[in-house]
Amino acid sequence: MAAGTYEIISRKRDGQELSREEIAYFIEGYVSGDIPDYQAAAWLMAVYIRGLSDRELADLTEIMLASGDRIPLDTVEGRKIDKHSTGGVGDKVSFVVAPLLAACGVRVPMLSGRGLGHTGGTLDKLESIPGMNVFLSGAEFRRVLADTGMVICGQTDTIVPADKKLYALRDATATVSSIPLIASSIMSKKLALGSDGIVLDVKTGSGAFMKDEQDSIRLCQTMVAIGEKTGRPTLGIISSMDQPLGRVVGNSLEMIESIEALQGRGSSDVMEVTFALGWCMLRAAGMEMSYAQAVARFEEAIASGRALDVFRRFIAAQGGDARVCDDAALLPASRHQEELPAPATGFITAIDSFAVGMAAIDTGAGRRRKEDAVAHGAGFVFHAHVGERVEKGQSLLTIHSDQAGSMPAVRERLLAAIRIGSGPVARPKMVLHLADRDGIKPWPY
Repeated sequence: MAAGTYEIISRKRDGQELSREEIAYFIEGYVSGDIPDYQAAAWLMAVYIRGLSDRELADLTEIMLASGDRIPLDTVEGRKIDKHSTGGVGDKVSFVVAPLLAACGVRVPMLSGRGLGHTGGTLDKLESIPGMNVFLSGAEFRRVLADTGMVICGQTDTIVPADKKLYALRDATATVSSIPLIASSIMSKKLALGSDGIVLDVKTGSGAFMKDEQDSIRLCQTMVAIGEKTGRPTLGIISSMDQPLGRVVGNSLEMIESIEALQGRGSSDVMEVTFALGWCMLRAAGMEMSYAQAVARFEEAIASGRALDVFRRFIAAQGGDARVCDDAALLPASRHQEELPAPATGFITAIDSFAVGMAAIDTGAGRRRKEDAVAHGAGFVFHAHVGERVEKGQSLLTIHSDQAGSMPAVRERLLAAIRIGSGPVARPKMVLHLADRDGIKPWPY
């Protein structure tokens, strides 16, 4: 056993291509416990440095997918389109685009995760809603999707267990940012869900895992290719995470902002990303139309109240208190609020998303370790964003936190994250590129 494991590690270390049988031997051995963490860590680092061929990547994804259960959705009527984001700071788009698409006749099933490090977690945000159940059986998953048009819950231990175990090791061995490892991790989970198509939101910038735009493009193209090879229409966008998305960061605060977006009061950057993903999801579902036609359809679903009604029914179907859609006071709130004044007059030229995400952890809104609890009411409400003029002394943002002792560190991080210059700057473009089966091109709208 050990000799085979040693040989596989050394072959990949030397840049050789592994056979499907070798990859299967390694993954299955690690999941069963026959291969220890230290050898798996060595293999991960070899993959991180040497990469994987297209064939190796396809084999790894299929082998990881075969390590656990799947959630078939063929009994649920309609086209089912899964949406995935690589994560960022203030990214609450799932809570807007899913009910919006459901209101337009496309069912949206999602498996999501918790926050770790500087990025927020979809499940943590949902759990700020009183009573919300984010772990469902396969039957419950299908029921909620069929009844409401959308479902968002967590990955169970039996869905792609190989990924669950490998990801924990990658997080501890500085191999998270490997493009083939990210692609196989994401797509094995996407393929475990019996959706008809997949749409990806790959972030780039200071608050993204992929900080380099070209790396983000390669990751998106890699995942689109994997999805298309399985016969599922797969599209992706590259969107900016150089500043927090929207006006708020934090679990219940982001739920409030999401509900406001479904009420027609969404911030322009959130809606820009939402509409781009929504259009891609319509295309993946076979509903071909122009971008302008899609936006008009989305705006009507919001104005009529149909999208918000979907979200209400989704919350109720997963055990949550749907009254939060009409009364934000039912969501958790921090007892302490503090304003952060602008140190100078000028224009905001940059907001470092990574630094904001780390400051959010200091408020209690995020976690440093998987076992840490989060303060659902903690976070920030921004009063100005990049491109906007501020006067010295005006509030840049409001800090929400019950951890009074951490306030000096939070203020220091935030002041360092927000840069103010003397001249105006353009509002940043949020959607940068579109990827589909035909390749990558600049976002045309």
